[in-house]
Amino acid sequence: MEAFHYTKGSEEVQCEVCPNRCILSPGDRSVCRSKVNIGGKLYSLAYGNPCSVHVDPIEKKPLNHFYPATPIFSVATTGCNFRCLNCQNWEISQRKPEEVRYYELFPSDVVMAAKKANAPSIAYTYSEAITYYEYMYDTSKLARDAGLKNVLVSNGYINKKPLLELSKYLDAANINLKSFENRLYLTLNGGTLWPVLNTFKTLHREGVWFEITTLVVPTYLDDPDMIRRMCGWILEELGPDYPLHFLRFFPQYKLTRLPPTPIKTMEQFRNLALKEGIHYVYLGNVPGHEGCHTYCHNCGKILIERKGYILGQFNLERDRCSFCNTKIPGRYV
Repeated sequence: MEAFHYTKGSEEVQCEVCPNRCILSPGDRSVCRSKVNIGGKLYSLAYGNPCSVHVDPIEKKPLNHFYPATPIFSVATTGCNFRCLNCQNWEISQRKPEEVRYYELFPSDVVMAAKKANAPSIAYTYSEAITYYEYMYDTSKLARDAGLKNVLVSNGYINKKPLLELSKYLDAANINLKSFENRLYLTLNGGTLWPVLNTFKTLHREGVWFEITTLVVPTYLDDPDMIRRMCGWILEELGPDYPLHFLRFFPQYKLTRLPPTPIKTMEQFRNLALKEGIHYVYLGNVPGHEGCHTYCHNCGKILIERKGYILGQFNLERDRCSFCNTKIPGRYV
C-alpha cells in the first residue's frame, strides 16, 4: 500500500506522518520499521496485516468516560516511532511487520469483525497506531459509515496535518503523556515533548474526547514539581475535565532493574492533581484501589465503581450524576 503524507525527491522520500520525518533512500526502512522506500515511492508494510486482534473492555484502553462497560474491538500491527525503555508491548512495537505472525484483515474485514463481536467501537492500540496510519485511516472511515466509534490509543507523536485528517473520523483517544520534560522524553522514549502537547491541543480544538495517561516510572517520573507543572499546563490549555490516569510501573523491557512504583507515590500524585484542580484523576494497575472509581466532581459521591475491569455501582443518568444532577464530562450511552 502506497503511504499517505510523504514527499518525493529524485530517489529519496520523506515521510510526513510523524515528527521523525524519516528521509529514506531506496530500500531504507523508517524509524517505526513499518515503511520502506521502494523505487522512489513510500510504502506501508503494515496495511491489512495486524498481529494482534482482541475484544477488550473499554476500560482497558484506559477510557473511563467513554461508553463505560462496553466492549471495544482492538487491532494493532507491529512498529512504533518511539524507543521506550519501559515498553510493555516491545515484542510487537519493536519488530518489523514481516518478523511477527499476522492476520490478513483489511479495513472492511475489521469493521465486519467488530460488528460480529457486537463491539460498538474499534481501538487502534497496543503498539503505536500512528505507524499504521493508512490502515487506521481507511478503517476509521468505513467504521464511521457503519455506525461504529473510532478510538486512537497513542503516544501522540504525530504531525498536525495527518492528525487533522484523522480527527474527522475519531470519536475518542487515550494519549500517553510520558513526561513533562523534553530531556526525559529524549532519554526514556527517543522523542520530544512539544509535538505531543500540540496533539492534545489539536484534539481539544477538534472536539475529540480524550483521556491522558502518564506512567509513573521510579527515578524518572516521580518528581512532584514536574507533575504540578504538567497539571498546570493541562488546566491552562485544556481545562479541568479531561481525565488523567496515573499508571503504576512494573519492571519491563530495558528497565527491569527498577522496582514497581510505590503505591504511596501513586496516591501522592493523584492527590496533587486533584488539589491542582483536575476533576477526574485515576490510578491504574492498582486494582481495587479507591482511585480507580469515578467520583462526581461536584458532590463527591461514587458514580462508577470499578473492580479491575468489572463495574459495580453505576450512578449515572445518561451523562448526569444521579445524586446532584451535575453534568459529567465524557461520552455516554
